[in-house]
Amino acid sequence: MIPEETLLMTLGLAFILTVLLSPVAIPMLKRLNFGQKIRDEGPKSHQKKSGTPQMGGLIIIMAALLGSVLIAQRFYTISNELLLLLAALLGFGLVGFLDDFIKVVLKRNLGLTSKQKMAAQILVSVGFCVGLWLLNHPTYIELPATGVSVNFGIVFFLIAIFILIGTSNAVNLTDGLDGLVAGTSAVAFSAFGVLAWYQGQPDVAIFCVAIVGAVLGFLVFNAHPAKIFMGDTGSLALGGALAGVALLTKLELLLVIIGGVFVIETLSVIIQVLSYKTTGKRVFKMSPLHHHYELSGWSEWRVVATFWAVAFVCAALGIYLEVWV
Repeated sequence: MIPEETLLMTLGLAFILTVLLSPVAIPMLKRLNFGQKIRDEGPKSHQKKSGTPQMGGLIIIMAALLGSVLIAQRFYTISNELLLLLAALLGFGLVGFLDDFIKVVLKRNLGLTSKQKMAAQILVSVGFCVGLWLLNHPTYIELPATGVSVNFGIVFFLIAIFILIGTSNAVNLTDGLDGLVAGTSAVAFSAFGVLAWYQGQPDVAIFCVAIVGAVLGFLVFNAHPAKIFMGDTGSLALGGALAGVALLTKLELLLVIIGGVFVIETLSVIIQVLSYKTTGKRVFKMSPLHHHYELSGWSEWRVVATFWAVAFVCAALGIYLEVWV
């Protein structure tokens, strides 16, 4: 089993890299005029955030990549599983970067079209699944806390594509308030890091902890009031990487619990759209759900702190179901 000291070293390295890179990147992004343009249909209180540097996800990706590779190379080996996770992080990060680039540089506020984004995400997901297939990855899915599993055969890879795309978009939808995704993703990756460590998968555990260190370092500058946003570059990368970790640890269904905040946020959007299209009425004041509470009079910090707390409960429940039940 991987020593706790190695994980702490990974966490610290990724954190320090992010804290050192951010003060350099923020003024650089400002000079390049890579500022966020706030959409008119969003909460009016967010208009003051217009111009805040975007694409901070590049810092998270760089710190997580360097942190995990340097530690893995020094104490273990850069395994195929780690390379696959890094590919997911970079692949989904590239999709997000293209979206952000179109928004902030080409000044097209909606970024990639929905078809373009979906096509790119499918391409990255298929590539990840090819990697799983080459690694002879098991094609069963286990029901948490039961020991019951079902082997889906080749269909498993279609399910994996759905998990990768769904999770990346769910994390992306959650990215709407200062520090919200940074905090909730840190909690989710921490839980999976614990479970990977428990399973004896040092490479996956190191990757998870490197992500945690990177997003915590980013949170120093992204907490309210944010000096930089991660953008789709960061949120899509984190979502894709989280799904990749769930697949490699064979905890696909547990992802629904550990990533409960992301699931709830996505469901709020689905419910809102279905309700409006079928009845002409909205269930929430605005979706995703964090905007509903914001428009209900909650301060931004209160919403974020509450969602962090929910994320902790979901993570603890997930660990409990896997380790103790």
